[in-house]
Amino acid sequence: MKLPVRIAAAAVVIGAVGFLGWRLWGPDAQRPHRLSGYVEGETLYVGAANAGLVSAVVVQRGDRVAAGQPLFALDAAQLTAARDQAAAQVAMARAQLEDARKGQRPQELAVYDAERLAAVARVNEAQAEFDRVQPLVARGVYAKARLDQAKAGLDAARANAVAVGRRKAVGSLGGRSDAVAAAEAAVAAAEQGLVAAQSRLDQIGPRAPVAARVQDVFYQPGEWVAANQPVVALLSDDRVRLRFFVPEAEVARYRVGRTVRFSCDGCGAARSAQINYVSPRAEFTPPVIYSRESRQRLVFLVEARPAAGPSLAPGQPIDITPLGDGA
Repeated sequence: MKLPVRIAAAAVVIGAVGFLGWRLWGPDAQRPHRLSGYVEGETLYVGAANAGLVSAVVVQRGDRVAAGQPLFALDAAQLTAARDQAAAQVAMARAQLEDARKGQRPQELAVYDAERLAAVARVNEAQAEFDRVQPLVARGVYAKARLDQAKAGLDAARANAVAVGRRKAVGSLGGRSDAVAAAEAAVAAAEQGLVAAQSRLDQIGPRAPVAARVQDVFYQPGEWVAANQPVVALLSDDRVRLRFFVPEAEVARYRVGRTVRFSCDGCGAARSAQINYVSPRAEFTPPVIYSRESRQRLVFLVEARPAAGPSLAPGQPIDITPLGDGA
């Protein structure tokens, strides 16, 4: 019974020594330590604020677009008509404001001039009648009542002449201040309506907000798209991030602003990236990053912005050179 026990113990010792030697001098020991990660892209979805029929799509998947470049357009007939209607309302409100500020037309003022001439003629006629009656009343030819009648006619003619002159002066003035203010407010409201209509028209032809690569196109000309539904997906270079996972024991070395080196298949020489985010919470290594070095460990998610260079594809695996204690 002792011999089998000794054989088993020797086998265990030999196995343990072999495993330790493989770990120390085997191929994995020769492989430099790396942190695993991948490229993540924050997609920018571009749509229109209005529903409508897609009339044109001027980009294709994989295209590079510059900032301000048109992407697609919806049918503009209805919104163009609304914009033109708003422009007509602005013109009408401005015309009404000008009319409120002006006096009456020359032709209307000419009517007052004619009335004034007639009033002056009646004053002259009443004056002549008064001048004729007054001496006759003094000589007793007419009763004093006749002079009073002539005097009343003269006063009435003079008052009418004054009234006609004042009506012309009033006609030369513009509208009352309250009416002018109301007309000005109507112009401002109409102009705001035009701005809103033009904005709605502009929104059906979105442009690229930044230089980017077209990641996907969801609708084609002739298809109906709902309001705020993405039509084109963009991926700009400044929205590409590296995401990798750092063991809990090493996370203190990784701080926002520090630079790391990374490599990937087909990327050429190692490149640099600046850390912009370190997760405050630990997690178990995600299955997608499952590796011999990191399995069964608590890790922290770290994000970094890659420096300028060739484009990186979202989902592309990367290897991060770990930061040393004195790095």
